[in-house]
Amino acid sequence: MTSTASAANTSPELPVVPDKAGPPRSRSAPERSRGMFASLRVRNYRLFFSGQIISNIGTWMQRIAQDWLVFDLSGYNPVALGIAVALQFLPTLLLSLWAGVLADRVDKRKLLMAIQSGMALQALVLGGLVLNGAAQLWQVYLLCFVLGTLSALEVPTRQAFVAEMVGRDQTANAVALNSSIFNLARIVGPAIAGFAIVLVGMGWLFIANAVSTVAVIAGLASMRSSELFRSPAVDRAKGQLREGLRYVRSRPDLVTVMVLVFFVSTFGITFFTSLAIVAANVFGTEADGYGMLSTMLAVGTFTGALLSARRGSRGGPSLRVLLVSAVALGLIEFVGAFMPTYALFGVALIPLGFATITFLNTANALVQTTVSPQMRGRVMGLYVLVLMGGNPVGGPMTGWMADTFGGRSPFYIGGAVALVAALICGYVAYRVQQRNMRPSPLSEE
Repeated sequence: MTSTASAANTSPELPVVPDKAGPPRSRSAPERSRGMFASLRVRNYRLFFSGQIISNIGTWMQRIAQDWLVFDLSGYNPVALGIAVALQFLPTLLLSLWAGVLADRVDKRKLLMAIQSGMALQALVLGGLVLNGAAQLWQVYLLCFVLGTLSALEVPTRQAFVAEMVGRDQTANAVALNSSIFNLARIVGPAIAGFAIVLVGMGWLFIANAVSTVAVIAGLASMRSSELFRSPAVDRAKGQLREGLRYVRSRPDLVTVMVLVFFVSTFGITFFTSLAIVAANVFGTEADGYGMLSTMLAVGTFTGALLSARRGSRGGPSLRVLLVSAVALGLIEFVGAFMPTYALFGVALIPLGFATITFLNTANALVQTTVSPQMRGRVMGLYVLVLMGGNPVGGPMTGWMADTFGGRSPFYIGGAVALVAALICGYVAYRVQQRNMRPSPLSEE
């Protein structure tokens, strides 16, 4: 087990330095392969990647359908949509840290298969209720909470499992490729969902998502365990959660990333809620208009993810890129909020998506590539907590702001908060770097 003392030995500068501690993996990692699709040379990751392509399209179809279902059942009330978002992300506050501990203890592949099966069942139940005309708002709220519980367990496990599939050197590239297919699905899924809701109704989209989950389960089941880059499982013991928190606290670089991710994700990245509000209440469009805005945002995120994959195959992630992308995200979101027409607002979403995915990919890669393998699950649990844990507050807050100050307010207020947070974190990082570079009085003597 890596001690927190050894984890604190970072370079004199704040930019992140990988923690090389930890036992050897199940097989030696290959030299870094270059190219945008370098990690796809790994068979296990190809299986995972293929399943994710199919499943993510289904996931985005369900997200659009679920948001519109809540809007429809609530009489287009933005506060109701905020409540649904809060219920879906509330379990993250309660479970993500413990999910990280669980991921360090058990076989991540088998755990992911079980969780994906539960997600498929949730989608089937919701689809059945809608198709039978029996869906009520409280039922949707309950199933949002169920999905949130499963997601709180799945996300830290999946994030930590990426490095086990490809090894440390290809982790940044694999993280970026994951984002590319996620955002390709974000282009295709909402576009399909917007028109499918009009043509066949919302129920079949939930059924389609349940079926798409089979691709992920099949890919996980087909992997070769002998080719995974595993560390020995951490034995069950008291204090493992606190040990993970102490580990992060001993690393100023990780603390900077976690604080910035919390503020940007909670206040700046509220698109799942605010886009539906802008589409319906500001520009007066139907579900297809909401789907098109989501697609425009995804064009930017998909492009940004591909460029991140290219950077990830050539070198490690940079704290400077993280800070610059956070500044760009806040500034573009603030300016985009005041676009006068639907078309101009949609165009502004493209660079916003680019900055958003650059920020998220860089933060994820910084965390994953710089921690001890035996701590990865717990650190990723904390990362998921700060990334998604603010949504139970941010969701209702976004709905309240839109209801009180107008549908554009979540964008200009969220953009301003993200911009200020990035500038403050950048200033703190600079001061820490200068302090670490300054010779101590003892060394001068």
